[in-house]
Amino acid sequence: MKPAHLALAVLVAAVWGVNFTVIEIGLDHFPPLLFSALRFFTAALPAVFFVGRPKVAWRWVVAVGLVLGVAKFGLLFVGMDQGMPAGLSSLVLQIQAVFTAGVAFVVLGERPSRVRLLGMAVALAGIGVAALDEGASGPLGAFALVIAAAACWGVSNVLTRKASPPDALNFMVWVSTIPVVPLLCLSLLLEGPTRDYEALHALDWQGAGTVVYVAWVTTVFGFGAWGWLLRRHPASTVAPFSLLVPVFGMSSAALFLGESVSPLRWCAAALLVGGVALASVTRRRPGVVHPVDATASRPAPARS
Repeated sequence: MKPAHLALAVLVAAVWGVNFTVIEIGLDHFPPLLFSALRFFTAALPAVFFVGRPKVAWRWVVAVGLVLGVAKFGLLFVGMDQGMPAGLSSLVLQIQAVFTAGVAFVVLGERPSRVRLLGMAVALAGIGVAALDEGASGPLGAFALVIAAAACWGVSNVLTRKASPPDALNFMVWVSTIPVVPLLCLSLLLEGPTRDYEALHALDWQGAGTVVYVAWVTTVFGFGAWGWLLRRHPASTVAPFSLLVPVFGMSSAALFLGESVSPLRWCAAALLVGGVALASVTRRRPGVVHPVDATASRPAPARS
């Protein structure tokens, strides 16, 4: 990779990692489901008028919008609102790689190699260590919600692979139109119209800034830049940069939110990131040249 492309890949990982800290700040201003709805509304508008028509069938846009937008992000935001730390959330979500491999095996018949199975086992050990650490200092229910969010992300990864969108930004913008109404309805039902009205009535520059960051910077810029890199480099070259996301996530949470990182959490980070990296290893037969395919099997970026 050229130095400029390398810097862009690191920048996207930093943007996605810092995003967890921004979400934590935003949850001080909005109920979680309303915040998630605002995120997708702002990501979709006005971008949807500039990216052209969807380049895949609508069934894939709707399916990914519901699983990724409503289920995954709804569970993540609620879990963080219930006490799951931002830094730990950025780390635990990496277990999505294990769920992706499991769902792909069941649905697509993709049999994981022994190396990948070993990596998944190491990553699961990391989750166990993280759960042990969180059980001693925080709510396990919130931890479980983020694990469930990672599972939904795994399902959405397989759906996205089946859809094989030729343009990642176009796909993500249209996917962002789907969760808005369901999340607003869930917010009104579960969080109450009074709480939603009070949050919107008290909207200030900091609250608006968090919405803009998670929508335009994380989603529009992040996915646009990631897709641009994937069109110019092999997926195996670009994808490993997503493993930097929890590094930036935990560091920014410690710096801006004062979150402490215990020795157990560092151990969990080493196991989880190392396991995901090992699970991402792909073996190619000598002498066989494979074309660059941006939709090929790879660990999904740790976006949020």
